[in-house]
Amino acid sequence: MSYAKPPTTSAGANTATGSKVSDLLAGLRRGERRSIAAAITALESLSADAPELLRSLQPHLGNALIVGLTGPPGAGKSTLVNALIGELRKSGRKVAVIAVDPSSPVSGGAILGDRIRMTAALNDDGVFVRSLASRGYLGGLSPAAVRIIDALDASQFDMILLETVGTGQSEIDVAEVADIRVVASAPGLGDDIQAMKSGLLEIADILVVNKADREGAERTLQQLKGALSIRPGESAKVPLLKTTALTGEGVDELLAIIDDLAAPILAAPAADRRRRRARYLIARAAADLVADRIKTGGDVINQLADTVLNGQITPTDAARVILESKE
Repeated sequence: MSYAKPPTTSAGANTATGSKVSDLLAGLRRGERRSIAAAITALESLSADAPELLRSLQPHLGNALIVGLTGPPGAGKSTLVNALIGELRKSGRKVAVIAVDPSSPVSGGAILGDRIRMTAALNDDGVFVRSLASRGYLGGLSPAAVRIIDALDASQFDMILLETVGTGQSEIDVAEVADIRVVASAPGLGDDIQAMKSGLLEIADILVVNKADREGAERTLQQLKGALSIRPGESAKVPLLKTTALTGEGVDELLAIIDDLAAPILAAPAADRRRRRARYLIARAAADLVADRIKTGGDVINQLADTVLNGQITPTDAARVILESKE
């Protein structure tokens, strides 16, 4: 596959970009909210400064714990995140939140604005919350989320909470990004069916039945226990607990479990966790390039599609042809 040469820039432009990025990085390291917001905007939109900013962040990464929260819509994920923020702040820990929302079909931006439900973040310099559009990615995340994690990590937050959209079984990208995955459910969501959806169960490091003050909470808990019991070996020993995020009941226990799981993770080389996120970015970028080539391939792709229809090659072999071809 051939690659185009990067565009040349003047020495003056390089100097200006370098100075701007240096100022942004210095602000990030000091935890300045304006610098954090500006860096996130640059990384989300992949502005001209984004590549240099990403490179400058690398020496300062690997300290924050990334905790992903996912689960079906209506499980109270945003309220649970809000309660976790409060518990984390009691111990003086700085916390950032990336709340991934569905995308607007018009602007492409986030449309729910989970920040309005996170009252614990109001007027607290130790908390930073950013809503982020999913951009239509079926796995619940967009690559921008990983770039933003880097900015928040470099800003010296102790924990980054990553709340995904909440679309159900397909939403498992969080497993590739988070260090610890919390899967939340709640009574009354059709959990007799939801509990069987192994896509979410298999990525869970912690299972939470939220809204435990509602009728049916114990039934939901038992269903999840039953689903766990058929998993092999150690994978059946996932912590399972009830919470009521609105009142804070059980949230301290949830944070204690997160901290227990985090100890060996944070003791391991940070490069291992960063490598996993880099692999996710590479996979996403490759998928986007292939999808773009299919959309713009015209007659060449149509001919390849005909060979699939005629049974001459399989769709997998056709994909390999696209991957191995030169532009």
